[in-house]
Amino acid sequence: MKLLKKTLGSQVYSFEVQELRQSHFDSSWHFHPHYQLFTVFEGSGTRFIGDDIQHFEAGDTVFLGPNVPHLWRNDKAYFEQNSGLETHGIVVYFTEDFLGNNFFEKSEMHRLKQLLQNGQRGMDIVGKMRDKIREGLVELNKLEGFERVLKLLSMLHELSQSVDYEFITSLGYVNMHKISETERMQKVHDYVMKHFKEEVRLSELASLVNMSDAAFCRYFKSRTNKSFFDFIAEIRIGHACKLLHEGTLNVTQIAYESGYNTISNFNRQFKAIVGKSPLVYQKEYRRD
Repeated sequence: MKLLKKTLGSQVYSFEVQELRQSHFDSSWHFHPHYQLFTVFEGSGTRFIGDDIQHFEAGDTVFLGPNVPHLWRNDKAYFEQNSGLETHGIVVYFTEDFLGNNFFEKSEMHRLKQLLQNGQRGMDIVGKMRDKIREGLVELNKLEGFERVLKLLSMLHELSQSVDYEFITSLGYVNMHKISETERMQKVHDYVMKHFKEEVRLSELASLVNMSDAAFCRYFKSRTNKSFFDFIAEIRIGHACKLLHEGTLNVTQIAYESGYNTISNFNRQFKAIVGKSPLVYQKEYRRD
């Protein structure tokens, strides 16, 4: 079991760039005191960031501030033996003082300082800026020395000028997790991801983490800013979005594959979470 607080940091360079190629992304729910710029080139699954849950696939690109808990959990197929599936991503980690104390406090850095503040809520980078950041990360990964620093600053500058982003966590979200809670929250994520297509029994999960039903509900709401049943619904709808993208099943089949026993309940929850019906969502995705 990995620590919830992830340890990073290069002793040689001012910031760290990692190209990730593995059978699946890190499946532990974690946070760290670094800013993070990350893009997915290959892989799909469910993305957890703070109090937000979304389906992810190739193209997913985010900028996160320090200590925002996150997890890109790949679909079940990625964990099966001999699946042949792989993930690929590039991530940059840096701290606010990676160019020295108070660097971002200078008047010329006003826009970059605002970008760092926006990163506290997490930024889902979209549109043309997403393509620029993805291309920039590929280039950055090949650079060394001063050009490497210059490229990162240039990318952050472009991002600070852009409106091609959406905030990820809700307004006022605060990370209430503690390192000592690693195992408990990991058990919750693992259990739900394994059983969300079935009836998820609150009593069974509460027992798994040695809490009463009521205590578990209070604990979960205080840590995630949402009820446990809203959490389940968001995971199910995220899975439904993935199936709608694939386009191999009809809406009724997708509803049952996502853990819903009635199409009316599925349609209602999908619209409540996504803001549109499953069919409208699918049509807009294909048009894009």
